[in-house]
Amino acid sequence: MKKHYKRVLTIAGSDPSGGAGIQADLKTFSACGCYGMSAIVAVVDENTVGVTGVHPVPVDFVTGQIRSVLDDIGADAVKIGMLHSSELIRAVRETLAAYDIRNIVLDPVMVATSGDRLLQEEAIATLQEELVPFVRVITPNIPEAEILLGRKIAGQEELPQVARELSFGRKVSVLLKAGHLHDTQIAVGADYIVNLLGFLLSCFLLRGNTGRIRLGRGGVSHLSRGGRSRCFAGYRLLD
Repeated sequence: MKKHYKRVLTIAGSDPSGGAGIQADLKTFSACGCYGMSAIVAVVDENTVGVTGVHPVPVDFVTGQIRSVLDDIGADAVKIGMLHSSELIRAVRETLAAYDIRNIVLDPVMVATSGDRLLQEEAIATLQEELVPFVRVITPNIPEAEILLGRKIAGQEELPQVARELSFGRKVSVLLKAGHLHDTQIAVGADYIVNLLGFLLSCFLLRGNTGRIRLGRGGVSHLSRGGRSRCFAGYRLLD
């Protein structure tokens, strides 16, 4: 019997160290049994220590990559990562809007683990107002959630309410990654993830060292990458 692979397109920047961005997405998609494709928005000079430089790909070349993939191979789902400017955010949204793709996941990459800013200040509002309502799921980590909300998150007890606020009036589902909370702010040996689907709020407590292993840059996102792939492969969001 011929095997059918779910097709997943990632739109993101590169990471030469392989721990984040396009490289990490493609490895995770493959491990989850999906056929991965990519549109590169920026070539990033980085490693596990920090970001040295970012070389943006011209916007029309980014949208050209997206159309080339979708017009030929198509996609069952799309994952969006780092989009550094308002112009790029709008161009990606408009390009995807021309295709009938329901499963779109946004990882709102704004700040690198080292603290380097990856999203222009003026683009934050564009991402919130124009891209977030367009997608099915957003997967912010704690620093990204704080930027989106415009306030600090004090600890684990706030996460359910934070997820509700990040759903922007339940227009989008939320997978909130708590890996950036300090050990004094979170249950010992646990990660707390909140997934909001419509009116249903579910809290997942992952016990043991699962989410606390230091994977380097982008490591805390591997869980959400795997979750995206499962969703793309036909699983419900709560599976």
